[in-house]
Amino acid sequence: MEKKVQQYYKLKTKQKELEKELAELRQDILSYCSERGETEEVIGSYKVKLVTQNRKEYDDEKLYNTLSDPEVWRLLSKTDPAKVASLTKLNIIAEEKIQHTYAVKTVTLLQVDKQ
Repeated sequence: MEKKVQQYYKLKTKQKELEKELAELRQDILSYCSERGETEEVIGSYKVKLVTQNRKEYDDEKLYNTLSDPEVWRLLSKTDPAKVASLTKLNIIAEEKIQHTYAVKTVTLLQVDKQ
């Protein structure tokens, strides 16, 4: 069992190092594309594509105060943007009613594919 724990520790450490390196590379690639004003580019044998998404970040207190129905709040229990979106799509919650409870955050996703 000690070997498994040791291996787990090694892998978690390696994972942290890889995530740090990925974040740095991602930032470098985003900067490169931003400087060139490109959202899609072929670099060597790789296709780089930037995809912009808007994500809603809810204010728990505002949302709770707006959704006075305890049954609806219980379905959420904690603000989960996917759950809120689902309840909105199902017309359980009206989008107009909760518009003031979130801020829209723009996120740029990086996709790299081998050609």
